[in-house]
Amino acid sequence: THFQPHWKPSFNLDLLRSNNYVTHFLVVKRTLLDKAGLFRPEFDGAQDHDLIFRCAEAAEKIVRIPEVLYHWRTHASSTADNPDSKQYAYDAGRRAIASHLARTGTEGEVSCLPEYGFYRVKYPVKGEPLISVIIPNRDHAEDLKRCIDALRGTAWKKREILIVENGSEEAETFEYYRTLGEDPDVRILTWDKGFNYAAINNYAAGKAEGEYLLFLNNDVRTSIDPGCIEEMLGVAQRPEVGAVGAKLYYPDDRIQHAGIVIGMGGIAGAMFVDLPRTYSGYLHKASILQDMSAVTGAMMMVPKDVFFEAGGFTEELAVAFNDVDLCLKIREKGYLVVYDPYAEAYHDESRTRGPEDTEEKVRRFQGEIEYMRTRWEKLLRDGDPYYDPNLSLSKWNYSLRP
Repeated sequence: THFQPHWKPSFNLDLLRSNNYVTHFLVVKRTLLDKAGLFRPEFDGAQDHDLIFRCAEAAEKIVRIPEVLYHWRTHASSTADNPDSKQYAYDAGRRAIASHLARTGTEGEVSCLPEYGFYRVKYPVKGEPLISVIIPNRDHAEDLKRCIDALRGTAWKKREILIVENGSEEAETFEYYRTLGEDPDVRILTWDKGFNYAAINNYAAGKAEGEYLLFLNNDVRTSIDPGCIEEMLGVAQRPEVGAVGAKLYYPDDRIQHAGIVIGMGGIAGAMFVDLPRTYSGYLHKASILQDMSAVTGAMMMVPKDVFFEAGGFTEELAVAFNDVDLCLKIREKGYLVVYDPYAEAYHDESRTRGPEDTEEKVRRFQGEIEYMRTRWEKLLRDGDPYYDPNLSLSKWNYSLRP
């Protein structure tokens, strides 16, 4: 009987630090193996995890073959079917990850998750860099107040909050701005042109004084965990990382965003949408740190120099896909985009924008789809490297492709 298929992405450094997803079936060039070394007995139980790290550290290129090439035999006493039988293997896996971090000069604390064979690396924050929180806003003062109040409750205090006013008309909005004006950490910027999410954020980024930019929608509440910004910053400070995205929930505790897959639903789509917050996902992919092609701009941290190196948001994408496009441009520059489920927040998605219900909005949306199809034609044709081509692009729960 064949069961529990494991469909794998291309090489994914942060996923490998969360789980040995490569496991047994591995082909290594002999010259690379001579350089990396053979199995080491001190990592028995996770000797392949340790070997894969050492080979990956020395390899120039790592290739995946997305076909069924291997079936894993299980029996009653095997780790595959009875994890309790080899508890020592999980500790060996933790030590293999810690050894890899030490070799690569990466600070991080490795712990075992409750799910056997899965791990968390906690990256510490270095120094006290200033974070510029950028929040576009148009009316909806109550949403903005909830957003700001939640931000003030987070542990990271070395920050400036840039609110970009764009076309508000309600008196209560400007009254709230006046109260915010008394806070030295808050600046109100004004964008007096039409709504263009990309242009508004680019404008604010140009005014930002922080080393890191945290793009935040005005209907996001960071009240779940006061350490969420620190969590994202620890990951964003790694030199190979260009963007970090959070795990977001609707107010009723359903998942709204757990990373984005290119090609999902046509152009790009978030994973595990509408599933319960407690749902861990296919091979725990809703719940572990991993690299992805894109994350949502509703709560995304980007080092400021990387943001400008990638060219900022593309202003032809006024509303849709500008966050996905930015992530792909960051990836093009050689950086990783990381989905971090340990940074959690609530998001009342697009409530302030309203539905795409006018002819003009529909036409604009179609133009943005066409831009993405043209600009990222090869990626859309070849498929997302962090997803498996055997999986569905119409269902967002890692279902098998029809």
